[in-house]
Amino acid sequence: MTDLVQAIPIANLTLIVIPVMAVVGIFYKWHLKFTNPLYAIIRMLLQLLLIGYFLVYIFKSNSAWVVMIIFAVMVASSSWIALRTVKHKRAVLYKKAILSIAFGGGIVLLIVTQFVLDLSPWFKPQYAIPLAGMIFASAMNSVSLAAERFSVEIQRDVPYEKARAAAFSASLIPIMNALFAVGLVSIPGMMTGQILSGVEPFMAARYQIMVMLMIFGAAGLSSACFLLLSKPIFIKN
Repeated sequence: MTDLVQAIPIANLTLIVIPVMAVVGIFYKWHLKFTNPLYAIIRMLLQLLLIGYFLVYIFKSNSAWVVMIIFAVMVASSSWIALRTVKHKRAVLYKKAILSIAFGGGIVLLIVTQFVLDLSPWFKPQYAIPLAGMIFASAMNSVSLAAERFSVEIQRDVPYEKARAAAFSASLIPIMNALFAVGLVSIPGMMTGQILSGVEPFMAARYQIMVMLMIFGAAGLSSACFLLLSKPIFIKN
């Protein structure tokens, strides 16, 4: 398996816009705010183009400080995005989200980079930054789901312990589904990418196992931490 990854011509890439616009059309037809997916898609395109440019510089710089700054931006951004589901409490919960994602994601990132992969140097950008992105994104999603469900349960006057349990369980639904489906329904992104680039399937499977477990760990720890830290805000307000 030594073939290089097949290049995607720009003209071919534009074809994937067809189903995307169909979904946007459904938003419009069903009287939903179709500008939201359009904004998200445009923002995704700009962000990926920018990160593609900056990663070239980051990888060449090989600087621990640059990598740490990237981590900080990831945590700050993911924490703010996570609270889209509870915008009425976004400002007061922001610090809680930062602490939760930094704690849950940071522990997992430390274990993966320093003990599982044993990176040298410890901040090796080619590994640390993509892994941090997956970890903090998983933590962000779990915190977002936990915040939304917890808020709903508290508004229904559900006791704190039961609301916390329901929110924690709901926050892990996506990753739990992914754990059940992997290998049966889907071959996940990292494994697919490595196989396409020529890595042996068994080695690609090891990396994917690491990824699935680190995502589950980051999601669970961050969600639990958020629910514990945010109790006074939800209960009092």
